[in-house]
Amino acid sequence: MAQQAQISKKRKFVADGVFNAELNEFLGRTLGEDGYAGVEVRVTPIRTEIIIRATRTREVLGEKGRRIRELTALVQKRFGFPENSVELFAERVENRASCAMAQCESLRYKLLGGLAVRRACYGVLRFIMENGATGVEVIISGKLRAQRAKAMKFKQGYLISTGEPKKHYISEAVRHVLMRQGVLGIKVKIMMSHDPEGKMGPKMQMPDKITVHEPKEEALPMMGPPEQQQEYGYEEAPAEAA
Repeated sequence: MAQQAQISKKRKFVADGVFNAELNEFLGRTLGEDGYAGVEVRVTPIRTEIIIRATRTREVLGEKGRRIRELTALVQKRFGFPENSVELFAERVENRASCAMAQCESLRYKLLGGLAVRRACYGVLRFIMENGATGVEVIISGKLRAQRAKAMKFKQGYLISTGEPKKHYISEAVRHVLMRQGVLGIKVKIMMSHDPEGKMGPKMQMPDKITVHEPKEEALPMMGPPEQQQEYGYEEAPAEAA
């Protein structure tokens, strides 16, 4: 945020949280159609860098960078940043199938376009699973057809719900769709696959993952000819002549 007078640590954390939440809400509403997938704020001594993650970066930038300049001016004016102290960048999402926010927005626009709920959900489920996800869950609740509200859950693959790996493996997003008959709630949960490079998924291995190694090649001991082999046990006494 803009440089202020000396404030307590508690107030600073609250102010940063409010700034991030408001910025995320504003960009989500403005860039929802362009596959908005989150924002990252980096504060340096010289300026504040805001990195917008999206699936279609060309639309975020606009013609000759016009749209990104408009967004920069709006953010600067709203949050009281000094002139040229804030800069916005657009970063492309590598694997949009593993980004819950992008898939939530995609499902939202499918429903607004009048596509049937089951068909839209199964289409999203299939797309996510075909692109290498471990598991996916989609929950839609609200007045789906009749006047009575209900919830529908679509699930495929393997999903974890608790523990430390959840922070790294699960991508989750919630969106609201303003339909004619009322508001629908969408929740998309994606479990990403392990990637040793950390590009298409988390680098951290699952703690319950067991790797079975191939047995080592063992050289068999060399056996000598039968006459050289040592005899074990008692030797039979030679038969006495009668």
